[in-house]
Amino acid sequence: MRNLTLLTDLYQLTMIGGYLMNGKENQRANFDYFFRKVPDDGGYCIAAGLEQLIEFIQGIRFTAEDLTYLKSLNLFPPKVLRYLREFCFTGDLWAVPEGTVVFPHEPLIRVTAPLPEAQFLESALLNIMNFQTLIATKASRICMAAQGDPVIEFGMRRAHGPDAAVYGARAAFIGGAQGTSNVLAGKLFGIPIRGTVAHSWIESFPDELAAFRAYGRVYPRQCLLLVDTYDTLKSGLPHAIQTGKELRSQGLGDLRGIRLDSGDLVRLSREARRMLDGEGFPEALIFASGDLDEWLIAGLKRQKARVDQWGVGTRLTTAYSAPALGGVYKLSAVEERGRMQPRIKRSDDPEKTTQPGLKKVIRFFNPSGKMEGDLICTKEESLPHGPFRGYHLTNYRPGKIYLPQWTHQELLIPVFQKGRLTYSSPPLPDIQEHARRELARLEDRYKRLDRPARYPVTLSRDLMRLKKGMLKTVSPTP
Repeated sequence: MRNLTLLTDLYQLTMIGGYLMNGKENQRANFDYFFRKVPDDGGYCIAAGLEQLIEFIQGIRFTAEDLTYLKSLNLFPPKVLRYLREFCFTGDLWAVPEGTVVFPHEPLIRVTAPLPEAQFLESALLNIMNFQTLIATKASRICMAAQGDPVIEFGMRRAHGPDAAVYGARAAFIGGAQGTSNVLAGKLFGIPIRGTVAHSWIESFPDELAAFRAYGRVYPRQCLLLVDTYDTLKSGLPHAIQTGKELRSQGLGDLRGIRLDSGDLVRLSREARRMLDGEGFPEALIFASGDLDEWLIAGLKRQKARVDQWGVGTRLTTAYSAPALGGVYKLSAVEERGRMQPRIKRSDDPEKTTQPGLKKVIRFFNPSGKMEGDLICTKEESLPHGPFRGYHLTNYRPGKIYLPQWTHQELLIPVFQKGRLTYSSPPLPDIQEHARRELARLEDRYKRLDRPARYPVTLSRDLMRLKKGMLKTVSPTP
């Protein structure tokens, strides 16, 4: 495991030093991780990245080399460097499990710890959780557009560096991708790996047929051929079919399928299906790739393209249309005289005014098992008996009515307790399956690619009153 302790912003370390020098090193505080807006104006996100966050927290240790570097900055007092030598996480962390469907403004992670420790997690937590949640969400949208057709993540060569390629593949798998081209991700996470050939393979031979035959000889049972190097319908497909027939006649294998990487995918896939079926290859797959995303795939499906599997690269692994998730990590309470006291960040933009105090999130389900809404509550409050209302996040008007016959569950679960890991990350296929089940419980109107309905996330009455009361007493800095 790499030591990523210095994967932080400088101001986290200067604040740690400031807390220490002002006698606040043991003062406990609570921070919440949440996001304010779904990328691509979508209706939901898929939480991902918790396993890597756990690894980061467990690996926090300032090495002698780290401390020598920090000392060379001539910034930190000796007392701060001595403090960092023994620094580790001793607090509590609650989080939604990976693969959970989540929505704006609700806490996805709650950290309660001494101020320096809770503060220190911010940069790495945002780096890990924002990226993987973003890619898992993008993959989910793409897989939904594919309507059950397998989607393979192909984005390594366009990813923003090696870590983005590896953890992007992991997140894409959580979101529903059935495989990746990334061999290292396959090794690290057990993701099925897939691949065909590049145009360079075909161009390296005297002609296309010779290239296909050569590939078939080496991989007779995995012979999936790229057919658009020269002319898809006049050359590529006939040569692929001929290669498949030769493999059959020699008893070596078969034509597994063909890949289309350019051109009019509707016309070419229909013609390819007709030619393959007519020549006795009805089981051969038609695999499509080439700058695809959820909107293009949805359009191709509407036009009845005959594609069996989709390879999606750049626009998945870079989340091309919305390349960042605006997750934030905000202080919501500090300990004073032995009790946690709520804090609030006020803003002229109501969307950026935070929710004070320690909180929990309760999700409600109707008798059919579908999600009805999420309620953000204070940590200690109990649900009222009988029907009750939630309140709008920013204007505090009465909103969603929650009915007593609905079942409910708390979303946040304990991960660290007093610095000790109490949670075991599930196998990656189980996380993917959890995401699949979660999406099945979300109504289709919240999953539309275009103009989805807004899922109800509301405040409890107690939290709404706490927030309104604090806003009356908190004045902007003059």
